[in-house]
Amino acid sequence: MTRTRSLTAALLASLALAGCHALPVNSMAQDKTEPAAQAPSMIGPLVEKRETLVATGYAVISVQNHKNPAQQRLLAIRASKLDAYRSLTEQVYGQQLDASTTVADMTVMSDTFRAKVEGVIYGATMVSITPVGDDTYETTLSLDQHLVRDLRALYLGQMASRRR
Repeated sequence: MTRTRSLTAALLASLALAGCHALPVNSMAQDKTEPAAQAPSMIGPLVEKRETLVATGYAVISVQNHKNPAQQRLLAIRASKLDAYRSLTEQVYGQQLDASTTVADMTVMSDTFRAKVEGVIYGATMVSITPVGDDTYETTLSLDQHLVRDLRALYLGQMASRRR
């Protein structure tokens, strides 16, 4: 019985170790001269899967802070455009999320989330500005994948220079 347990343990250990793979030490080092080399590996597939990024933004006309209805429409168009740019920025750079939860007596007292988006977008193409229903505008922007690569390289270069 003891021999069977020993053989079983040895077999399980060899199966567990069979899936392990050693990484070369040099693969962990990052090249400080090339900002693109510091990009996380998950950024590449997003860019290569889509030829263009598309973002849509929305804004409600009636909540715009103006008494003149024509001015409210113009402000809604501008707000929907900014919302579309924010959405593009999220797709290019991602979001920074901060969250905190307060627990007392094993009960959640408060849950707070904050999202922050930071980046530069240039070269976006205006696809459309369309009224949706009676009280909303929708703006759609697109961004070519080559510009996305340039924007990410610029951003990574700026982040590297801030660390120095």
